[in-house]
Amino acid sequence: MIKSLVGGIVAATAFVMLSSSAMAEPEVVKGPAAEPDCFAPWAADTQFFKFPKKEGPYRIALANGYIANTWRIQMIQTAKAYAAQKDVAAKLKEFKVVSTGEDVPAQISAINNFIDSGFDAIVVNAQNPTAFGPVIKRAKEAGVVLVAFDNILDTKDAINVNVDQKGLGELWGKWLINHIPDGGKILEVRGVAGTSVDTDRHNGIHEAFDASGKKWDVTEVAGKWDDPTAQKVTADAIATNGPFVGITGQGGDTGIVQAMIDAKHPFVPFGGETENGFRKFCAAHAADGLKCSSAGTGPAQVAVAIKTAIAALEGQVVPQSVKLPLAIVEDPNFKEGQDYFPDQSDNFFVGNSFPTCGINFTAQEIMGQTKADQ
Repeated sequence: MIKSLVGGIVAATAFVMLSSSAMAEPEVVKGPAAEPDCFAPWAADTQFFKFPKKEGPYRIALANGYIANTWRIQMIQTAKAYAAQKDVAAKLKEFKVVSTGEDVPAQISAINNFIDSGFDAIVVNAQNPTAFGPVIKRAKEAGVVLVAFDNILDTKDAINVNVDQKGLGELWGKWLINHIPDGGKILEVRGVAGTSVDTDRHNGIHEAFDASGKKWDVTEVAGKWDDPTAQKVTADAIATNGPFVGITGQGGDTGIVQAMIDAKHPFVPFGGETENGFRKFCAAHAADGLKCSSAGTGPAQVAVAIKTAIAALEGQVVPQSVKLPLAIVEDPNFKEGQDYFPDQSDNFFVGNSFPTCGINFTAQEIMGQTKADQ
């Protein structure tokens, strides 16, 4: 009788656990999203999620990886600035930030700790797109909303928020193709190895080159999206493999141009990111041959990721994969006070607004925050 009773309790407990897990998972529903102009689906076949509604205020964490460049620092600052805005802060009980460097297991451990601590949602800039399978499963089973942005996750069980990184690489590649009629020797300054952004942008550049029918000799170096690092590896590449007829840089582009100036390397067509210093150089030296395509997305995409997480917790319909617009300015259209700001830091990334999401930051709002964990 006792054995039978114990067996019944165990079975009932297992049923409750399975039921809770199932209830925690999002329902796949028809679109459109709750805010279709902001939460734009990645493709026509993108699924839409509707999570069980939770009562706020919410505990949300940002699990960042690499931080040793200005984009990531500004991203952390932007996340804090967004969380501090009055209407957002009213929905938050706690906002936590942790950066774990390039150590993938450390980032996974941080996400696991947030799950164990009962956070409602975790926003992540992932160091590796494929290594997070077990922690994605844990988040799903625990009813934790997991939103990846910038460097996203290779999964359909979490929400991804990103720009078309491969398309960005294609844009830079086509810019060089259009401005270098005979092909030739190109310097490609890549980002952080192993991240989805670096891989996708690289693939986009080379697919454009391969389709052009021109002959390209590409020298690849790792600049880690960081001005000092990019400047050093560019200087070394110019000394050993230069000169180049064109350059593309995923970030650290101000440092790349400075290395060209220091080495007295001729200005050449350049496809690069959205740093303020890079755009200053592009505007100042366009007549000297520095013909630029400056494109990307500012660190404010973290705010869209947090907004998406809150919408999901509120039971609103959101796409499994959200596509953000690129910020693009190309020669000869660099306008002072709009596309670059002489009075702002060279390291400041321009393009920190997503008007369709009601997100817009001043430099003062962002730079007033720290990069420290909290």
